[in-house]
Order: sequence, then structure tokens, then C-alpha cells
Amino acid sequence: MDAAALPPLAASAGDTAQAAGIVAASVAAAAALVVRSARARAAAMLGALVLAVAVLLGHVWSTDQVQTLRDDPGLAAALAAAGLVAVLVLGWLLARYPWLLPPVAAAALPFRIPIDVGGDTANLLLPLYLVVAAGAVAYAIRARSDGEDESDPGILEWVLGAVLVLYAAQAAYSSDVDRALEQVAFFYVPFAVLFALLVRVPWTARLAAWTLAVLVVLAVALVGVGFWEYETRRLLLNPRVINANQFESYFRVNSLFFDPNIYGRFLTIVMIGITAVVAWTARTRVALAGALLLALLWAGLVLTFSQSSFVALLAGLAVLGAFRWGAGRALAATGAVALVGVAVVLLAPGSVRLDLDSNKSVQDATSGRYDLVAGGMELFADRPVGGHGSGSFRREYRRKENASDERATNASHTIPVTVAAEQGVIGLVPYAALSVAALWRLAAHVRGSPARAAVAAAFAALLVHTLLYAAFLEDPLTWALLALGTGLAAAPDAAEP
Repeated sequence: MDAAALPPLAASAGDTAQAAGIVAASVAAAAALVVRSARARAAAMLGALVLAVAVLLGHVWSTDQVQTLRDDPGLAAALAAAGLVAVLVLGWLLARYPWLLPPVAAAALPFRIPIDVGGDTANLLLPLYLVVAAGAVAYAIRARSDGEDESDPGILEWVLGAVLVLYAAQAAYSSDVDRALEQVAFFYVPFAVLFALLVRVPWTARLAAWTLAVLVVLAVALVGVGFWEYETRRLLLNPRVINANQFESYFRVNSLFFDPNIYGRFLTIVMIGITAVVAWTARTRVALAGALLLALLWAGLVLTFSQSSFVALLAGLAVLGAFRWGAGRALAATGAVALVGVAVVLLAPGSVRLDLDSNKSVQDATSGRYDLVAGGMELFADRPVGGHGSGSFRREYRRKENASDERATNASHTIPVTVAAEQGVIGLVPYAALSVAALWRLAAHVRGSPARAAVAAAFAALLVHTLLYAAFLEDPLTWALLALGTGLAAAPDAAEP
């Protein structure tokens, strides 16, 4: 690779320190995935979280957002003490009852809180971060008292660790080190620790069912909020969608999420889990209850107008149908639905905002993603080997396309394109390896188990969703599904209905 083709390395001492901190936190998180010793794993988990917090504090300490804490050390100390007490209390509880971790984590999965970071507003999963930190403390307590519990990592764990470290390393020549730092500190490190914790939960089919039940209750409540938003024509969150709704002929809801598409993704995953219960149950009442829930969640999904979520749901249901009734029947049913979709486009293109005689309509029908994908491919063509550096898509796209804030975004809405633009072939190879290893891990252990089939189908749907929208490893659902599938593969009763 021609060194002249890469952007200059981070010149300032501050950027260099940030890049070093990113690498250190990512290496610790990767170690939590692959080390064999329980005590070493516990140390790596806690070290990764502490490093991530330290790097993040260094990143925001001089900004206006934390001026109140800088000016009032007593307040800062009180908040830190309160957070530490909460983590320790919840950690003690999880150490006594390890089976509580999955339902508690599931209950925290959807809730994002807007926080000003580095001049931008980040929607952070603060409740989930609390659960992850407490889980790491609980694991450390158990590792110390129970002794050494060695386990051998598989290919998936090694690939995940390599992806984390590579992303951090490629931040060194990124034009947006701050963005890469936030990705690592807010998403990659805590979610890697979450994966390492969930994999080692004593999974059973019953625990998986209780975890699904928590998600179903959340989904029903969130759909209720969405119905209220649609009825009152008021969104609680997301100013961008609020503005867009004023100029469109339809009204999109996002419930308590900051994005209709992420809300739709969540509903899609839950619907696939319910469908698995309906498909395998022999009890009429269970099937009827599941059908009613699916109808309710489908109505909520329709109000998101999330095209990517509809496609992801179809893909996930096709995979689930293949596990339950065979690939032939699943392909036939999927083909029939696809033909109906093609007929709708040809006979009533206006229903999907598509004018077949207009190139501009493609851009409109894809909500601006066509230009983003095209721009991302141009960025990849500029630096095909190493890319422009981790987290750089937004800045490089704006620079190349001279795009306004309204047109630019954090990603291309197609994860492979984002990876190609930011990390080049060097990043695409491990991304492809991760996708293959994940699908192999989840699909290889189905063996007629509805729980395992549901997880594999849900992950397939999520993977399809990332091809049409952003957020892959930035979504805790990705890590949770991988961990659940891995844990169920070793569960002795996971094949029970």
C-alpha cells in the first residue's frame, strides 16, 4: 500500500493519545473474548470498560457539555459514587443469580438517552451500560470464588476480536478520530463485554423463553407508544423525522427509539421469535395468542414505513420457514411474496414512491440511500486497500460530495459500503469472515430446536437489515443474538419445544 495514498497520521498529541487509548481498550475487549482463563477474562472485561471510560472522559473533559462537572468537583464525585454504588449493588445481585442477566439486559436493550458528546448528540444505551458493568463485576466475583473455569474460544470469537482491534488500529489515520473513539467507547467495547458475559450464562430453553417474554412485553409497550404518536401526530424523539413528517403525505413513528428503522428492526427480531413459538407449538391457545401478538406488532411495524425492516422480516421468516418445513417450501412461499411485491411496484409504483420513468425517484424511494451508497463506493475507489480510516465516512463523504448536513450521514446505510470506504479491503476481509463465522455458528446447531432456529433466523434478518441500513456491531442486538445462539448450542435442553 502506498503510504502517500493514506491521509496523514494523527498529528496532534491529543489525537495520538486518543488513538492509543482506543487500541488499548479494544485489545482488552478482544482479550475478554478469547482468553481461556476465567480470572484473566474477568480482568480483561473490567480493564476494557475502565479504559473505555477513561478515553471517553479525556475526549469530552474540555468540552462545554461537562463544564458543570469541571466547575463542581463535589458534584462530579457524588455522581461517580452513585454510579459506582449502583453498579456494585446490581453486580452483587447478578453474582448471586447469574440467570438474571439475560432478562435484565433484554429489558435495557431498547432504551437510548440523548447525550451531548463532542458537539454532537449521541443516543446512548446508558441503562444497558449499567447492566454490562454490573455483569462484569458479577463475573469477577464468581471467577474469584469459583476458581479457574477454562474455555476454548472458537473461530467466531477470534474473528470478533480481530475486527475490534483492526477498527481501533485504522483509527490512527482516520480524518475523524473522535468518531472512531465514540464508536469504540460507546458500542464495540461494552457490547463485546456483553457478548462475553451472555455466552457464559447457564442457558436453557426456559431462560431463552423468559428472555423472549421480556422482549415481547417491551415490544407491545413500544407499539402502544407508536400508536399514540400516530394518533396525535406527535413524535417524542428524533427532530429530523419530526421535520420530515411535516412535508410528507405519510407519518412515520419511532416510538421511544431515535430512528424508525432501528425501531422497525427491534420489532422484526421480536416478531421472528414469536413466529418460532407459533410454528413449533402444539397448543392452540399459544398459537392464537402468538397470532394476535404478531398482528399487533405488524401494525406497529407498518407505521414505521421502514422498507429495510419489511425486507428483513421477510428474509428472517424465510430462514425460519426453512428450518421448520424445509428449504423448498420456504423458497416457494418467499418467491410468492416477492412476486406480489414486484406486481405492486409495476402496477402501482406510486405506493412505494417510485416513478419508473424517473432516475430521481430511485433516490426518493430509497430515502436518499442511493446517493450515499454511490458516494461510499467512490470513496472506496479512492483508497481501496486501507480506506480513509475508521469512523471517517461522514467527514469524507461531505468533503467529496460537498454535501450539506441534511444530506450527509454517519454511514452509507449499507454496512459493507461503509466498511469499504472506511477500512478498505483490509476491513472487508474480516467483515466477510465475521458474517460467515456468525451464520455458521448459529445455523450449525439448530437441529430442530425452535430456540436455536429463532436466533439463527433473527440474526439473518438483522444481517439483511444492515445491508439496507446502518448499525451492525453498533447494535447490541447483534452481539446478544450471537451470544444467545452460542450459549444455546451448548445447552442440553435447547432442543425442547
